[in-house]
Amino acid sequence: MNRHSEDPARACRFGFVEWFRPGEYARSEEVLADILAAGASHLRTHLSWAEYLAPGGEEWFDWLIPRLGAAIDLLPCLHYTPPSLSRTGRSSGAPRVLKDYADFVDHILTRYGAWFTHVELWNEPNNLLDWDWREDPEFDLFCEMVGAAAYWARHRGFKPVLGGPCPFDPYWLNLMGERGVLAVVEAVGFHGFPGTWDSEAASWGGWDLHLGEMRQIMDRHNPRAEIWITETGYSTWRNDELEQVRRFAKAINLPVARSYWYGYQDVAPDVPVQEGLWFDPRHYHLGIADHQGHPKLLGRLLQEGGLSRVDDVARLQGPGIMRPARPLVISGGAGFIGSNLADSFLREGREVIVIDNLSRPGVDRNLAWLEERHGGRVHPALIDIRDLPALEPALADASAVFHLAAQTAVTTSLERPIDDFEINARGTINLLEAVRKAGRQAPVIFASTNKVYGALPDLAMIETEDRYVPADPMLRAHGVGEGRALDFCTPYGCSKGVADQYVLDYAKSFGLPSAVLRMSCIYGPRQFGTEDQGWVAHFLIRALSGEDISIYGDGKQVRDILFIDDAVAAYRAVHAGIAEVSGRAFNLGGGAANAVSLNMVIREIDRLRGRGTGRNLAPWRAGDQLYFVADTRALRDAFGWRAATEWRKGLSALHDWLVEHRFPHLAEEGRRSAAR
Repeated sequence: MNRHSEDPARACRFGFVEWFRPGEYARSEEVLADILAAGASHLRTHLSWAEYLAPGGEEWFDWLIPRLGAAIDLLPCLHYTPPSLSRTGRSSGAPRVLKDYADFVDHILTRYGAWFTHVELWNEPNNLLDWDWREDPEFDLFCEMVGAAAYWARHRGFKPVLGGPCPFDPYWLNLMGERGVLAVVEAVGFHGFPGTWDSEAASWGGWDLHLGEMRQIMDRHNPRAEIWITETGYSTWRNDELEQVRRFAKAINLPVARSYWYGYQDVAPDVPVQEGLWFDPRHYHLGIADHQGHPKLLGRLLQEGGLSRVDDVARLQGPGIMRPARPLVISGGAGFIGSNLADSFLREGREVIVIDNLSRPGVDRNLAWLEERHGGRVHPALIDIRDLPALEPALADASAVFHLAAQTAVTTSLERPIDDFEINARGTINLLEAVRKAGRQAPVIFASTNKVYGALPDLAMIETEDRYVPADPMLRAHGVGEGRALDFCTPYGCSKGVADQYVLDYAKSFGLPSAVLRMSCIYGPRQFGTEDQGWVAHFLIRALSGEDISIYGDGKQVRDILFIDDAVAAYRAVHAGIAEVSGRAFNLGGGAANAVSLNMVIREIDRLRGRGTGRNLAPWRAGDQLYFVADTRALRDAFGWRAATEWRKGLSALHDWLVEHRFPHLAEEGRRSAAR
C-alpha cells in the first residue's frame, strides 16, 4: 500500500500522542522519560495558537518545544484559533484574517524550527470541536488557510502534515485533493480508534479498507505523500488491558510510514477533556499508564522487553473462549498459586480455563509453561475480573471455580485504595454473580488472607534473640485459629475481608457452595516475588542477584511459611469435600512446625548460597503483624490435611528452581566449580 511499509525497520518505529497543558513542567519531564523508556522514537503534541498568545504562552512553549525536540523526533500540531482572532469567538472558528494562521506557522518555524522537521497543520478538521465547519460547510476557509500555510512551510524547507479527520471521511479527503491541499503536503494523518469509538458508531470498516481508500485518493492527487496514523488507541475503561496490547500490536505493524499511539498517560479524572464529554469514561483511560504514571500491561511490556514482549503477549489467545464441557476455572490462574493448582489438575487430564489479566510481571511465562505442558486442555481467558460482561461467558459452564485473582500488596492498597477495592471486593462480587447467573451451582473456593485478623496488637509477645513468640502457650503450640475475631486493617485487609465475607454469605443467602482459605505465606517454584508480596521468593531473588534485602522492622517478626505443593493439596481437598464444608473458612499456612522469623530465613538463604547477604533496615509498615502462625487443625480435622514439606527443604527446592530458571549463570558456575 505505502511504499515505506516495505522497510521492516520503519514498520517497527512508533510514537505517542501526548498533550501537555501550560505549566506542566514536572509532568512533561516524567512522561517524556517514560515514553523514551518504552522505546518510542516519535512524539506528537499540540502547539496551540490560542495558548501561545495567552499570558505565559510563549514562556511555556519556549521551554516545552526545545525540551521535547532535543530528546525525541517531535511532531508539533498547530491548531486552535485565539478567540480574539476567531470569526466565531471560539478556538474552533476560522481566523478572521486567514493569512494570520500562515503567519503564525511562519513564526513557529522561525522560533522552534531547529527542533523538528515536520509540522502538522490543524487537528481533526471535520470534528466540530476542532474546526467549526458549520461556519465553513464547504471547507473553503480551511483549504485556503491550510493550503497557504503548507505551501509556505515547504518553501522554508519543512515538511507539512495535514491533520487527520476523525472519523475517517474519504469524501473530505478527496475534497482536499481537488482543492490542491494534498499537493502541498508531505504526509496525511489518519485517526482511528477501533473498539473504542469508531466500531461502536458503525463507521469502522477495518484498517485495510480505510487505508486502501486513503491511498487511492492520495495517489490521484499526490502519490509521493505518506500516510501516517497520527492517532489511534484503545481505552481500558473496562479494564481490558490485554485488548489494548492486541490493538497496539496491530497498529504499529500497519502499512504506514508512522504510527502514533494515543496516548502515554491517562487523563486525570478532574480534567475536562472536551466540552460535553466530561462524563464519558472512555476519554480518561486511553493511556498505557494511568494518570499517576503507573504502567498498565502495555506500558509494562514495552518497558520490560519492547515490541517483542508486546508481540509475545498479543499472540496469546484472545477473548473468545473455546469452552469444554464443565471445565475447572481458576481466576488468577497464571499466577504463582494458580498456575501450580492448574498444573495439578491438567496432569490428570482435566480441562482448565485460566482467567488472568497478566498484570503481574512474569505471569505470562507461567501461562506459556502451562500451554507447553498441556496444550489444548489449557483455555486462557485473558480478561480482568472487574470486567463483568467479559467474565460471565468464562464462568458459564464451570464445574468449580478457584478464585485467586487479586491485588495482593498492602503497600499498593495504601497508595491506591480505590483500585484495591475494585479488584478485590468488586471483582469478587462480579465473579460470584457470574457464577450465580450461570445457575450451575459451581463451588467457589476463595483465596483469602490472614490479614483479615488485623495486626493482632492484643497478643502478648516475648522477644527472644531472633524472633517474637506469644506469651500464651496454647498460641505458641498451635497458632491463631478461625475463632479469632475479624479485625480488618489497611485497605488490603478491608477489601480481602469484604470479599471473604461475601463468599461465605453467598453460601448462606443463595445456597452457592463456597469456602474460604485464609492463607499465610505460600512459597515455591513459579513465584515471582516482590518486596510487597511473596517475600520468601523475593528474599531469595535479591540474594541470588547479589543485592541487599530490605527488612521492615527488626526481622524478628514470625510467619508460618507453606510450600506450594502443600497449598495445592489443601485447595484440592476443600474442592473434593465442598459439600461438607460449604460456608466455612479455614486457615492455611505452615503451622507451628514451619514458623520462622525473617532473620531465620535469611540465615538459611546464606547457608544455601555459601555467603552472607546484606540487609537494609527500614521502619515498620502499617498493619504488619509481629507474629502470625495459622492454626491449621480445622483443615486437619476436616480433610486429614497436613503441611508435609519442612520449611528448609522447601526453601532449598525454591532456591534450586530459581537458579535453574532465573539465574542459569549461577547453575553453570556451580557445575564448573564441581568439575574442578
